[in-house]
Amino acid sequence: MTSSRLPAALAPWAAALSAVSPELAVALGPLLLRLDRLVGDHESVVDTIGEPDGVGGLARTGRPDQLLPSEWLLADEFPDEFLRRLADGELLHLATEFRSPAGRGRIAALVDAGPTQAGAGRLVQLAALLVLHRRAAARGTELVVGVLGDPSGRWLTGGLAELLPTWLAARRSADPTPEDVQRARAALDDADQAWLLTSPRLADRLPAHPRTLTAEPARWTADGADRVLVRLAGGTAELPLPAGDIAVRALRGAEFRRPGPAAGRRGRPRAAADRALPAFPNGARTLIARGAEPSTLLAVNLPHADGRRTVGVRARRHDLAGPVLAAGRIARRLVALQVRGDRLVPHVVGRPFGEPGGYTVDLADLDTDPDAVAEHFARPVLPLLREGDDLLLPLSGRWWRIAPDGTATPDGEAGRGTHDREQFNPFREPRLFTMLMPLPQAVGSRHFLHGNGAQAWSDDGRSWHVMDQLGEESRISFQEQADVIGLVSGRQPALITCSRDGRTVRSVRADGVRTLSRFSGGLGPVAVHPSEPLIAVEKEAGLILIGDANTGRIDFQFWSAE
Repeated sequence: MTSSRLPAALAPWAAALSAVSPELAVALGPLLLRLDRLVGDHESVVDTIGEPDGVGGLARTGRPDQLLPSEWLLADEFPDEFLRRLADGELLHLATEFRSPAGRGRIAALVDAGPTQAGAGRLVQLAALLVLHRRAAARGTELVVGVLGDPSGRWLTGGLAELLPTWLAARRSADPTPEDVQRARAALDDADQAWLLTSPRLADRLPAHPRTLTAEPARWTADGADRVLVRLAGGTAELPLPAGDIAVRALRGAEFRRPGPAAGRRGRPRAAADRALPAFPNGARTLIARGAEPSTLLAVNLPHADGRRTVGVRARRHDLAGPVLAAGRIARRLVALQVRGDRLVPHVVGRPFGEPGGYTVDLADLDTDPDAVAEHFARPVLPLLREGDDLLLPLSGRWWRIAPDGTATPDGEAGRGTHDREQFNPFREPRLFTMLMPLPQAVGSRHFLHGNGAQAWSDDGRSWHVMDQLGEESRISFQEQADVIGLVSGRQPALITCSRDGRTVRSVRADGVRTLSRFSGGLGPVAVHPSEPLIAVEKEAGLILIGDANTGRIDFQFWSAE
């Protein structure tokens, strides 16, 4: 759901409310805003605000000196409209970005799924999960949900589109006990922030806790409960509930929205195979993406950004005779390998190299076949390198060396054991970088990354040792359920992470975490440059955004459909 379809008061909630239907979002709005205010009166959004760190986007509130210049122009030309927008909270301000401390715990919601919380109580839980999810994102962490009575340590995770249906299905035939609450809290880490969403009956049997939120019906109409009494930290509030029909549909899951195919610029749904899937296949400042068809290749040579404005760039389109499997910028040429029947055939844009018909290889010689290769067309193009007279291609879990006469020979494992069906990650490929060998202390680590002369290694995927190109070592850690998709260098090294649902992208440094909101919520995997702090994503159908992986600033954009 976009903010333009929401009332002005709910516009800041557009990301969270995209998991529910527009009708439920509007119906849930009064309860949501009142509950957020109640929680905010007893709990700050973040543990510490941190130090200001530039501008982080746009906001509907702020000081007069933070108003956009366009708003002052509006005040000069149309003062009545300016006053109306001021009264309705529609003026746009520059939002200050804060550098927040890293390594904070998760926000955990322990929910009572027993019969006492059926109906009104579950509607309050729904609103509370939306509130807590938004606050978790502001803290740079994640929301996890534990159902009281489930085995200790079992958590519901993921984005709201995944989390809400799973939470709704977790109904229990018996009310939880104080022992269930005790076991659930014992399974949390010390740094986690635990909330309990339950009934007053269970809360009265527990020691007082500032993050215990209870709900029970307060007023009834012919259609059911329309007001609910909520208690938190000794305070009480009577809050409105959605009307009967929409409330019933919400409690049946009919108003939840799951991510589906995105629409193209002309409204045609785009399947995974139609997406642009941007990629930086090697160290060149060239972004490569697919067109609407797997045989269409788009290439953009990126100039150096001036940092002051977003530049619209145009991609060069190349229509090949077969689907593109791999591509790369080799010197001044763009070289691609296309599938033609049961063979890979090169396509060179620029001055030819080798003999005509050279570097053509049978798929059988690469331990694969056309059906297996077809699975790659729903992923970003694979990198293609040149070493001496040979081409190097990662496929079927290993690197292959393709000679000018088409002979293919294995040339080492790809991705330190990456399986063919997994997403290719260039940061696991030492041969893509100048530093070819891992450091001795990194040998044997389960996770290992290269990036622009820096190396990072970890045993659990969350706590990392990082050695930069100058030999300085640091520690970087995070708590959320996320995968590390890149390693970039700036003033200091940073891990680029993506949440397991693929929606939230963050830059995690030793001294803080920054959510790259402009590159979050894209339609496909995020691309990180292997040697420069560049990041790219298909933000909406056909629109590719490219920018700074350290600051989250957008430097370039283009439409892949053009």
